[in-house]
Amino acid sequence: MDVPRCPVVELRQYTLHPGRRDELIELFDREFVESQEAVGATVLGQFRDLDDPDRFVWLRGFADMAGRCKALEDFYGGPVWREHRDRANATMVDSDDVLLLRPASPDGGFPPPAGPRPAPGEPAPRASSLILATVCHGDNGDNGDNGGDGDASFERRLRPLLAESGGEPLACLRSEHARNTFPALPVRTGEEVVVRFARFGDERDLDDHLRRLDRSAAGSERWPRVLQRLRLVPTERSTLR
Repeated sequence: MDVPRCPVVELRQYTLHPGRRDELIELFDREFVESQEAVGATVLGQFRDLDDPDRFVWLRGFADMAGRCKALEDFYGGPVWREHRDRANATMVDSDDVLLLRPASPDGGFPPPAGPRPAPGEPAPRASSLILATVCHGDNGDNGDNGGDGDASFERRLRPLLAESGGEPLACLRSEHARNTFPALPVRTGEEVVVRFARFGDERDLDDHLRRLDRSAAGSERWPRVLQRLRLVPTERSTLR
């Protein structure tokens, strides 16, 4: 059985000061990608939130929780962060909205990137798609306790809706409840969530999917309760696009 790519994943949402998102993205994409990957982290994707001009969203992966601790110690204690942290932190109102996740199944992690990441300042290798991240409550049958109508059943019904509306499933993650091995960076605790990621060619396809999904879910108590939907536009250097 293949080991999932990045068995530990952080979904990080930053609230920024008005008008400063592009400033942070330019700095992040130039200084904080290779420098994190050099110490053992994987920058899976960086995004603008289509519905909130002051939200920056990104995904960071690790091989395991011990590796997460070592990578974060090395990065945040290292020269690149020390040089640029004041400018980065000056763009942020809040950076503590972080979900610690793991693949929900052996094949639930993110696929390998389709191609190399462009160098800073280079154009993206291909047109960007939109990514939908749907955060659902994880206690509504996700363990198969509601008459067999659990997470696997929901996934079977979700895939045709994705196909009909031009969507492509990417990953399905759920809460990782291991102890936070780097407490200097808080994570949200005491929650049980499932986060599904899908890719769409454009905003019209994505919104068509959401309409279909809402119609199918109407009146069904067995569909997971949606807590948040993030319509995400990859940055120029995001490999997830």
